[in-house]
Amino acid sequence: MQAWRVHDNGEPSEVMRLEETERPAPGDGQVLLKVRAANINFPDALLCRGQYQVRPPLPFTPGVELCGETEDGRRVIATSALPHGALAEYALADATALLPAPDALDDAEAAALHIGYQTGWFGLHRRARLQAGETLLVHAAAGGVGSAAVQLGKAAGARVIGVVGGPEKAAVARKLGCDVVVDRHAEDVITAVKDATGGRGADVIYDPVGGQAYAQSAKTVAFEGRIVVVGFAGGTVPTPALNHALIKNYSILGLHWGLYRTTNPELIRHCHEQLTDLAARGAIAPLVSERVPLDGAAAAVQRVADGTTTGRIVVLPALRNGDAA
Repeated sequence: MQAWRVHDNGEPSEVMRLEETERPAPGDGQVLLKVRAANINFPDALLCRGQYQVRPPLPFTPGVELCGETEDGRRVIATSALPHGALAEYALADATALLPAPDALDDAEAAALHIGYQTGWFGLHRRARLQAGETLLVHAAAGGVGSAAVQLGKAAGARVIGVVGGPEKAAVARKLGCDVVVDRHAEDVITAVKDATGGRGADVIYDPVGGQAYAQSAKTVAFEGRIVVVGFAGGTVPTPALNHALIKNYSILGLHWGLYRTTNPELIRHCHEQLTDLAARGAIAPLVSERVPLDGAAAAVQRVADGTTTGRIVVLPALRNGDAA
């Protein structure tokens, strides 16, 4: 089979190699999946760089999320069992973690439903307890993680403010349903958010960026608001001033979605049922901006790493060159 493999850590475009290799052999409790679609996530870039919290042995195949087919023909979604990731024709996954792919979504959409939407659901509902009528601010609203949070926020009845970088991403955020869009390249985010909320600020802030975005969050969060820390795609881990949280009376909530898989896996299945229902009703639909063949995966991971993409890029191993859409 063909698989992308990383033999040395570095930038994805430099260290990912498309190679012929044997199909991986499932270990105890694992299953072999034929990859129908592999969604590219920012952690795939961190894995290549050796900067992710999980460091698989070299060489490894990146690709943490997929829609696949079991040997008995079931269509499922899963996180891959590294080092045998999803950017290949076949991958491994834990048998107990397989979830049925929603009928309402095609393979590419189903591959993009799992990590980003589960993270959004846990962040907004389990951690922040978002209520209908509240104001939700989403940083990087046109990206893969942010777009999921926007859709989930709208489905929950929230008023959504999307912060993006540039006019193209602003157009995507509006199409996703953001009630207010702030282009951080053209506007002062703090002033724009205060203007949009009558000076009150946002009740819930969803931050997968960190750095300057977090500093803006602390200045735009409402009284008794909640800042959900999802990740640090901006490259800088902020150091919150806890005296400011005390004085302004807001909460800082961390979210490590992967921890639920070991501490409370039933919640993962409950969340998937909720997401499947929302997809069936048309309330959510993963924003797949590109579908690329397997040999385009390294370039796609690099673009995700560089932050130049909108929505999700999904790799389809069965797609041939020239057919990408």
